[in-house]
Amino acid sequence: MLIRTLTLVGGLAGAGTLGQFPEFSQQYTQRLGGAVEALGEVVADFDASAQAEGLTRAQALAEMTGGDFVERRQADMQRTFERHAYLQSAQQALQDAGPFMRAYHVGKLTDTELMGQTADIFKPAVPVTFEGLVFAALGFLAGLGAVSLILRVMTAPFRRRRLNRA
Repeated sequence: MLIRTLTLVGGLAGAGTLGQFPEFSQQYTQRLGGAVEALGEVVADFDASAQAEGLTRAQALAEMTGGDFVERRQADMQRTFERHAYLQSAQQALQDAGPFMRAYHVGKLTDTELMGQTADIFKPAVPVTFEGLVFAALGFLAGLGAVSLILRVMTAPFRRRRLNRA
């Protein structure tokens, strides 16, 4: 009886957790768009300054030498370019994706800064959309399976003892 109850609780926890994915991923995607836009402005400004001096982005970065502050700023700009490119790639994959395709591209939802910002304002709710219910059902099955497997592994030594005594 206890094992069934724990398994059911695991299933409900999985349903409650995975059922939140459609809304969470949608909010993450909105924040992603804002981050790409903001970083795009910084990149465009840097590129415009470089172009005004007749330099490419790489040449302008290479010229940023001569002191600790300038070299730190060079490294900051390089990280900004890399993050912008990464986020832009993620945005292209997720832009028109529905919740099931966002699940397929879940590897694109990995920017820790955006993930933290999204989690800070996210408020879990009961999933009532079709996709929310599908994810909740999948979460229920995953939770059931995970807790069942864990309990079987934990109780296996005790079952063997009973079989040996009989």
